[in-house]
Amino acid sequence: MDELKSVNLLNKTAKIISCVFHPIFIPLYGLTLIFSTPTIYSYLSFPMKKLLFLTVLVNNVALPLILLAFLKVRNHISSWEMENRSERMLPLFLVTILYALTSYIVIKYPAPNFIKTYFIGIFFVASSITVINNWWKISIHAAASGALTALMLMLSFRMFHVVILPLMAIITAAGLTLSSRLRLNSHTPAQAWIGFLLGFVEVSILYGAV
Repeated sequence: MDELKSVNLLNKTAKIISCVFHPIFIPLYGLTLIFSTPTIYSYLSFPMKKLLFLTVLVNNVALPLILLAFLKVRNHISSWEMENRSERMLPLFLVTILYALTSYIVIKYPAPNFIKTYFIGIFFVASSITVINNWWKISIHAAASGALTALMLMLSFRMFHVVILPLMAIITAAGLTLSSRLRLNSHTPAQAWIGFLLGFVEVSILYGAV
């Protein structure tokens, strides 16, 4: 009985971690980290921070949640987790379009190139996942964690100042997220690690190119 309770507790914890670090929230977390870490970006004007934050909140959190709810009601997806690879195709395509819209808005706005690069990177990661999903179920949670980890590393390199605590927190969160996906049997180790590397490498390469 105690062992069963322990297993249930671990599964519940894994589900909570998966929800807290759901890919839909990662762009917002990334923007929050950029604004809150002790770098020059924390001194951006409040109107600019507000516009960027609201753009991401609406385009990449609110609208995807509404779309998923609509698809759930229309029985295009059987669950919020979208465990079936085929069910992911339409939501991924729609979310990628929304990331393209966000990237376009951010590019047009006089925001720092570092922030513009982040959102372009997320768009590329989302596009890659959408294409790969046609043949293989890659971990979106892991890819989002990889992208966020790359963001913090690049922020440290660009500012010549290692933001130790945020970086340690992101790496820990990434480890917990991947472990949770494996614990819930949502992905194989290969799907999780390749997802993480995809997000990390694409964002890092894009920052290196600009």
